[in-house]
Amino acid sequence: MLAARLLRHGGPEALELARVRVPTPGTGEVLVRVGAAALNNTDVWTREGSYGLPGEPMARAGWLGAIDFPRIQGADIAGTVALTGEGVDSGLLGARVLVDPALYDGPGEHAEPVGLLGSERDGGYAEYTVVAADRVHLVQDSPLGDVELACLPTSYGTALGMLERGGVQAGETVVVTGASGGLGLALVQLAVARGAHVIAISSSSKLASVREAGAGTVLDRGTTGVWEQVPEGVDAVLDVVGGHGITEGMDRLRLGGRWVIGGALGGNEARVDVRRIYTRRLRLIGSSMHTPAHFHRLVALARQGAVSPVVASTYPLAEVHRAQAALGERRHVGKLVLTLSP
Repeated sequence: MLAARLLRHGGPEALELARVRVPTPGTGEVLVRVGAAALNNTDVWTREGSYGLPGEPMARAGWLGAIDFPRIQGADIAGTVALTGEGVDSGLLGARVLVDPALYDGPGEHAEPVGLLGSERDGGYAEYTVVAADRVHLVQDSPLGDVELACLPTSYGTALGMLERGGVQAGETVVVTGASGGLGLALVQLAVARGAHVIAISSSSKLASVREAGAGTVLDRGTTGVWEQVPEGVDAVLDVVGGHGITEGMDRLRLGGRWVIGGALGGNEARVDVRRIYTRRLRLIGSSMHTPAHFHRLVALARQGAVSPVVASTYPLAEVHRAQAALGERRHVGKLVLTLSP
C-alpha cells in the first residue's frame, strides 16, 4: 500500500512516500480502508522532546512521549472497515466509520488523552490503517461524506472539549480567538450550534469566511486595541492564541467568567495579575483534545449533520508534500484533506 512516512523529527522535508505492507489487525483491532485523512498542525512540525513538560521543547509529533520512526502520520481518519481482528464483531465489515484518534490514559468515558494516532501510533496517511475497534464509530447514517467527516476528529473534537470543559451554554456570549484556523473555525461553528453568540477575532483577510461560519461579530486581530472592542461581561473566552491576549482580554470577562485555553499560537507566556482572577472569581481552564464522552457527542452531531465542516482544499495522498506546504503557509480557511479512495 502507499503511505506517507515521517522518517525523523523535522517538517515536510522529513516525509517520504513509500510502498509498505498492509498492516494486520490484532486482537481487539480493525483494519480501516482510509477514505480521507485531514491535515493538522501536528503533521507539519516535529521536534525532539515531550509536549508540555517544563524545560522541554514542544513536539507536535511525539505528542506526550517519544515517537518511533518511521511513523505514518495522520490523526483524522474516515473510511470503511476492511478486516476485523480476533474478538471483534465481523458485522463491522464494510461499515463506514469515523475514528477517534486519541490514545487514552485508561478506560471509561472521562479518560484523558495521552497520545495520538499519527504520533504514538501509525495513522491515516496511508491506504489502510489499524486502529482499536472501540475507537471506531459508525457513521452510516451521516449526510457527511468521508472528506467532511475526516475534518472532525482533532479540530472539532478539541473544540468540543473546550466547550464542554468551559460549560458554554445556549444564550451565552463567547469570544473565539484565532477563529479562522481549523480549531478556531470549529469553535465558532460548534458554539453557534449550541446557541451561543460568538464574537470572533481573526485576521482581516479571513473575516468574511468567519462570519459565514456563524460568528455574530467579527473583529480584526490586527487592529490596535482589538480587545477594547470586545464588550465587557462576556461569559467565556475560547482561546487558541494565548500570549498577550490573556493579559489584554481578561477584564472583558464577567464576574465568574471562564477563560478556556486550548492553544498558544500567539506565544506561550502571558503576564496576569492573579488578583484579577480571585477577586472576580474567574476560572482559568486548560483543555487539550477530548474525552471519549466528548467524542461520542461529536459523532452524534456528525450523524445528525448538525455541523458542516469547511473544506479549504483536497489533495491525493501522492501530493502530501504540497498539502503540508499549504498548511504551513496558513493562507486557507477551513481544513485541508488528503483523499485516498479511488
